[in-house]
Amino acid sequence: MKIVFTAKGKTWESPIDARFGRAEMFLVYDEESDTLEAIDNSATESMEHGVGGVSSKKMINAGANVVITGNGAGEKALKILKTTGIAFFTGAGEMSVKEAYEAYKANKLQQQF
Repeated sequence: MKIVFTAKGKTWESPIDARFGRAEMFLVYDEESDTLEAIDNSATESMEHGVGGVSSKKMINAGANVVITGNGAGEKALKILKTTGIAFFTGAGEMSVKEAYEAYKANKLQQQF
């Protein structure tokens, strides 16, 4: 299973980025291979429109099964992600990536869909 975290850095200790579309980084944790890969998403910071779609496509291309973030996704991103079967969890905005993973495993995050 691949779990994607919105993050402000590239490590397990990095804080979760509460934003989805404009998240600084996406960290992809592959549970099967126990690897953590960083995907730069900083280019969306300067975009006026369409960030949800761009970020959603990155989730699809990363092979995400689960996305964990702080505040959730906007309408356009949700519309795309709901068609993919990717589970989307919120409520990790004040956590590190590692804490968010542990909260997810303990069923302590809210499922947006």
